[in-house]
Amino acid sequence: MGRSYEQLSLDERCEIARLSANGSSVRQIAAALDRSPSTISRELNRNRGVQVGYKPGYAQQQMRARRWTGVRLEREPGLRRAVLERLGRGWSPEQVAGRLAREHGRKVISHETIYRFIYAQIRRTSDFSWRRYLPRGKSKRGYRGKKGGSPASFIEGRVSLDKRPIEADDRSPPRSLGSRPDDVLQIRSGHPDCA
Repeated sequence: MGRSYEQLSLDERCEIARLSANGSSVRQIAAALDRSPSTISRELNRNRGVQVGYKPGYAQQQMRARRWTGVRLEREPGLRRAVLERLGRGWSPEQVAGRLAREHGRKVISHETIYRFIYAQIRRTSDFSWRRYLPRGKSKRGYRGKKGGSPASFIEGRVSLDKRPIEADDRSPPRSLGSRPDDVLQIRSGHPDCA
């Protein structure tokens, strides 16, 4: 005859925390919850923080994390095919997620999940061809530009604001081009100094 095991509920975890804080032993807590002492002992050891002790909310989060079965795109081959097919056509993960949501009338997958899946495949398999599915084709996330200096420092002939001519302080709106006939002539012929 086999035994069936049931996960502890959040209410049971709250009761464990209350009884544990009151100084009850593992056996007393187990008797109060009609659980085996080994279940209570394992729960306390597995989810007790070093400095804060046993917290039911933290224990519930830990339980969910342990039961996580991997990325959804690995578990659902049909969804994976649909996503990779659209990425292969040059769509971004945001476009794929939006289109799938529109087709199904609900959110099917987030673009963040798609990005994580692709980057996990690159890390796991060291196959950098996976990056072709991404808009920028990068192997890692994040901005990887030049370090140091602003783009303004690379402008040729750049003049600092404190050295600008006094005429630049005039805040009146510029007159529109072509408002006088000689402006039109200058536009058509190029710069007035060039013949």
